[in-house]
Order: sequence, then C-alpha cells, then structure tokens
Amino acid sequence: MKALLLSLLLLLAGCAPTRHYEAVLVLQDVAAMQGPSRLKQTTPAPLRQSVSYTVAGRAHRADLYLPGPLEKCGADCPRAALVAVPGAVPLASDDPRFIAFATTLARAGFAVLAPEMPGFRQLRVRPSDAQEIAAAFRYLVSRPELSPNGRAGMFAFSYAVGPALLAALEDDIRARVRFVVGLGGYHDLPRAMRYFTSGWFEHEGKWRQITPDDTGRMVLVYASLDYLTHAATDRDVFERMVELRGRDPHADLTPLAAGLSAAGKAVYALAVNPDPARFPELFAGLPAAMRADIDRMNLARHDLTPLKGRLLLVHGRNDNLIPWPESLALAAAVPDGQAEVFLIHRVLGHVDLSFSSLFSWRFWREDLPDLWRLWRAIDLLLAEREAT
Repeated sequence: MKALLLSLLLLLAGCAPTRHYEAVLVLQDVAAMQGPSRLKQTTPAPLRQSVSYTVAGRAHRADLYLPGPLEKCGADCPRAALVAVPGAVPLASDDPRFIAFATTLARAGFAVLAPEMPGFRQLRVRPSDAQEIAAAFRYLVSRPELSPNGRAGMFAFSYAVGPALLAALEDDIRARVRFVVGLGGYHDLPRAMRYFTSGWFEHEGKWRQITPDDTGRMVLVYASLDYLTHAATDRDVFERMVELRGRDPHADLTPLAAGLSAAGKAVYALAVNPDPARFPELFAGLPAAMRADIDRMNLARHDLTPLKGRLLLVHGRNDNLIPWPESLALAAAVPDGQAEVFLIHRVLGHVDLSFSSLFSWRFWREDLPDLWRLWRAIDLLLAEREAT
C-alpha cells in the first residue's frame, strides 16, 4: 500500500529533477514516522547528539541531528541547517513525533538544531523563548560546516512559530535567516487564545466553531503560574482539575475553582469560557504582567515587514488549537511575494497527519490533493539546500 502511495506521488511530481523525487521520499518518511520507508532504506541513520554552547555569556543546550559524522564528511555532509522548535508540549524536543521529524530532515541533508526551551516541558511560554531560538541560530551559523554558504533557517511548530519569527527579526541575524517554515502557527495571539478557549474563530465576516483541544487551555493555566501571587496553591488546584478531567472529560470543575486565588479565578474563567463575545472582558481580567508579556509575543503587535527570509506556512483546516486563518493573516503581514501558505483540508490536524484508506473515495477526492500540497511545501524547503 505504501509503495502504491509513493508511486502515485511520483506520478504527481512528473518527470522532474531529483529534488522533486526527494520531496516525495521525505513526505512518505514524515507520514511513516518511526516506521519503514524508502528514505530510511536508502540513507544512513542520522546522528543525534547533545551539544552545549555559549552565546552572549549564557549557556545553552540542544540536540543536534546530522546526516552523518562530520569527521567523515562526504555525501552525508549537511547541505543546509535549520533550528527546529516544537510547540509547548510536555516532552518538548523529546516528543517522539518531533524526534522522527527532525531525523527525517537530517536524512534529507539538513543539520537540525533543536534547542532546549526552558519552560516548554512545564507548558510555560515566555517572551524570552525568542531569545533562546535566536541564540540557537547564532550558534548554528557560527559553524560553517553545519550551514555551508550560510544556508540556514528555522522550522517551528504551533506556538513556537511566534517566537521563531521574533528571533528572525533580530538585527544581527535578520539577513542570515534564509527561510522560516511554520506549521500551525499564529499571527494574533489573543485571537488564537479566543479560539482555543471558546472554539470560535472568524474569517471573512463569518463565525465558525470547532471543538478545541484542551492543550491550549492547559498552556494558558500553566503559563499563568509565573504571574500569580498564590502560584503554589493555584498550581495544586489546576493540577487537580487536569487530573479530574483526565478521568472524566465532562466533570464539573466549579467546586475546585472555588479554591483558586482571585487572579487564578480570572485565568480559570477565561480558560473555560465558551462565549467569544466575552473574551475581551475576560482577557482584560488576566494579571497585568501576563497581558504585557502576551503583547510582547503577539506578532500582530510587531512590524514583520523587515523579515528577510522566505516564509513557508502550512496549516490544517481541521486544526483544533490554532485556527487556519492565522496563517493567512501572518502571510499578509510580510512583504508581497515573500510568503506562501499551504492550507491542508483534511489530512492535517494541528501537527499530526492521518490518512483514509487508499481504496476509499475519500482518499482520492480529499487526501491526494492534500498530499500534493504537502509535497509542494516540502519541495520548497528542500530547495533551500541549493539556494545561493
């Protein structure tokens, strides 16, 4: 079945250069994750190693994925480099899905640097996340054996698209960031928060609703702990809420909420609010310092026109954490012709892929066009290995 799928994609690619064929292999490997694929059969196993580096007097750690040993550099040398950043998930860069993806990119000839992001494992997000990504990029381009001829960029998932773009705007690296790939990212952070709390989003004057994933609410409450005076007590209550909802998705949390501090109750009220019309009022009730940091992370509050690198945005229309119009808004915020958006209609949720049976009509009507769009995005990414 996988061989047949590969053949179909090769037919879509047509009689094309080698890179187009490689893009098919990369897409198949991404879909296979840790499973077998032709790319795994035809390339050596990449290396994953921990690295430590110091930038501007601060120590940092990261995982570095390489196509092969640098000391035996030949066909397996990196052809380009990228900083890869997962979203705010408990396993962060140790998430098996992220490891599989970074390994695929290494098989495709990239040196992939995945920086340790303080707070991600605790579902905490901060304005300083952009500085961690910028520091990782500075280290990556300081090593020409990893980024030959300066070919280097970024690949960010979900929330991390925001801090990655803020990092790419830093004065000293702006001209060196050749590309930024964003999967399921945001432009207006409060607007994204309205969606992952209420499930409602607006596009072209029409309101639409999708049942949101609870991950966004969890990030909201855990991120708030940095701003709550009674953080220890509120953390205990929030964790009991998460545990209770884990056992019963419909459990009533009101009795537990009574034990929160006043500021904790404001966070809780926003997290469980189903009415998008109430969002501005509830958002205004968040701690002032928290709102100020959200402002700093809100791309809609920044001028993105100085961005130099190419912007490739991929977003699933079924994304239940960040709504797909956010990627359209992000593309509109950079200079004309600098961004390309690939909206995936069915096979992509927030960051995970799923396919229908190859022998179903749904596969031919919906999945195959989506695979074509994903192939195009991957093909453009692979082109960055050849850019001059």
